[in-house]
Formats: sequence, C-alpha cells, structure tokens
Amino acid sequence: MGFISFVGRVFFASVFLLSAYQEFVEFGEDGGPALKALRPKYDALSNNVMVHTGVKLPEFELKHVIATAIVLKGFGGLLFILSSYVGAFLLAIYLAFSTPVLYDFYNYPPESSEYGQLFSKFILNSAFLGAVCFFWGMKNSITMRLQKKSPKSKTL
Repeated sequence: MGFISFVGRVFFASVFLLSAYQEFVEFGEDGGPALKALRPKYDALSNNVMVHTGVKLPEFELKHVIATAIVLKGFGGLLFILSSYVGAFLLAIYLAFSTPVLYDFYNYPPESSEYGQLFSKFILNSAFLGAVCFFWGMKNSITMRLQKKSPKSKTL
C-alpha cells in the first residue's frame, strides 16, 4: 500500500512540478507568458472587487506573484511527494488563491467558448484542492488511529 500511495503522490505532484518548471523556464525579464495572462485577470478581479465592495486592491509587481506561484508549486510538489503536511499546505495555498483569479469563468457569458474552458479548468483545480484536503484528512486519521492503539498494560 505504501508504494502505491507514493506513486499516486508522484503522479499528482507532477502536475504542479511540471507547471512550475515550465513557468520558471519561460519567466525571463518580462515575466513570461504567465505575466501576460495574469495582468488582465488581476485587473478584472480588481474591478469586480471595487464595484462590489468599494475596496481598491493594492497595486504591486505581478512578477513577484508569478515567482511566488512557482515556488509554491515547486516546493509544495516536492514536499507532497515526501508525504509532508507542509507540501500539501503550500499546494492548497496556491490552489485557493490562484483558481478563482486565473479561471474567472464568472466574467464571461455562459454562451461563450471561454466560459466552458474556464469553468472546466476551475472545476479541475477545485478537484485538486479537494484531493489535497483528502490527503490531510487521511493523514490525520491514520495518525489519530496510531495514537489510539497504544498497548495497554495488564493489571493483576
């Protein structure tokens, strides 16, 4: 069972590791294609927040956001393979913050082709977040079961 679990973690984490590697290679001086894709998404999010809450999101260098995402996916994926809570936590942070921003299907009419593509990717990333939460739950339940099964001493 342990080897099968390890192989599953490797396959799961490979999604994040390969993505982090690709973004790292393409990063360059201008932030690469990830920055070009993130800029309009962040502007749309900022406008939505401003319209609905009246709060203006701070302006900051989005290259730092891309670099942080690369670090979260890279280290999170490596630590997840090693069955670490920290790795699962890093991947959960990445997924929780990036999914609603990158896959903003709610900004498109349901008839458009972008809506379908973004919605399916949003659901896929939500499933990844669910898998990370499942990992936490399983790891926690195994730890709790092992702690409960301590040997009892016999009394005469």
